[in-house]
Amino acid sequence: MEQLKITGNPDIRLNGDIRIGGAKNAALPIMCATLLTHDPVQLRNVPTLRDINTTMKLLRELGVSVSELEHDKVTVQAYGTISTKATYELVKTMRASILVLGPLLARFGEAWVSLPGGCAIGARPVDQHIKGFQAMGAHITIEHGYIHAKAPEGGRLKGARITTDMITVTGTENLLMAAVLADGETVLENAACEPEVTDLAKMLVSMGANIQGIGTHRLVIQGVEQLHGTTHSVVSDRIEAGTFLCAVAATGGDIRLTHVDPSIMTSVLDKLTEMGVELELGDTTIRAKMTRRAQPVNLSTTEYPGFPTDMQAQFMAVNAIANGASDVTETIFENRFMHVQEMNRLGANIVIHGNTAHTEGVDATALSGAVVMATDLRASASLVILGMIAEGTTIVDRIYHLDRGYERMEEKLTKVGAVIERIRSVEEVAS
Repeated sequence: MEQLKITGNPDIRLNGDIRIGGAKNAALPIMCATLLTHDPVQLRNVPTLRDINTTMKLLRELGVSVSELEHDKVTVQAYGTISTKATYELVKTMRASILVLGPLLARFGEAWVSLPGGCAIGARPVDQHIKGFQAMGAHITIEHGYIHAKAPEGGRLKGARITTDMITVTGTENLLMAAVLADGETVLENAACEPEVTDLAKMLVSMGANIQGIGTHRLVIQGVEQLHGTTHSVVSDRIEAGTFLCAVAATGGDIRLTHVDPSIMTSVLDKLTEMGVELELGDTTIRAKMTRRAQPVNLSTTEYPGFPTDMQAQFMAVNAIANGASDVTETIFENRFMHVQEMNRLGANIVIHGNTAHTEGVDATALSGAVVMATDLRASASLVILGMIAEGTTIVDRIYHLDRGYERMEEKLTKVGAVIERIRSVEEVAS
């Protein structure tokens, strides 16, 4: 098992350019949406990530033709004989695999998809997906750990008005993909409007879908008979960008992010400014300068355009060495403070009260390197940030979590002044 070895320094400063990749959370549903047509779909700005590789493997298992991912480009074509069963062996490793359910059901009239796995940061049930498919006339059963969905007689879903009990990103994406081929009008109320959902909707429109209300909480879809191929460039990864901005907020320095979209990062950029980061925004660039100790910020996670739960751990890392106390409240996932114990091992002073983490900022010199364990994707990024500052050596274990959502993170940070290397665990080398 691989680890990251970080040589920390309280006086570290990051300086240089970092290119931001395509958004994992947009690329995954977009790749699943290629199941909706038999034509080739060319995707650009696709990041090289563990979850992307898993999705490519899943599509190939279904019988889809998927080219090798080269220079951020991949071509996908779901023609010929396509299986409608997504097996447990692949779905168990990534919750986003549930996103093949809507396209398979809409185009082929039936789907078997294993109940999903992924990060252990909360229950994240799929009941809202099922509720929506049932409203569109699908017959749903749970059999032997699989969701079995079958379209009504005639093999085509029916348009419906669907109001989810909560705002759900994957639920919105799944139901949106199903609705574009349904018979009649579908209205999705309380829909998620994250930039990644918007990116999916824009690609579907380029394939011939009829979708109104893109970027709002109300989507109106007029079903069409079939979709065609397209070429689409995946939106930039606002979470990767935010993570590197938190890194410079914690360490100090001057970095410039390229191939980024500042317009979809308002809540994060506002909080960074509050921390004391000096920001210069271009159309596709963000320059961030930090010349003093960070000021603590209070925040509460919520749906877009509010503060994203995927940035909570990274901001807590900055709060850990900020000049004062702060409170971070998590409202999306009930089990997303598992990184707190690991941060405290590095010398942070964080106490959890229910769904709020109270942090008393410590001086960077109070941090010391330690062996820590990544518990989920964003938690691992937060530990890398603190590890760069903590005096001595920090070993981050279980970085397969990190590789699910960050493309060569250690290489990008090393180029701007961090001292990080990827190593194999002592136990693995000894064996």
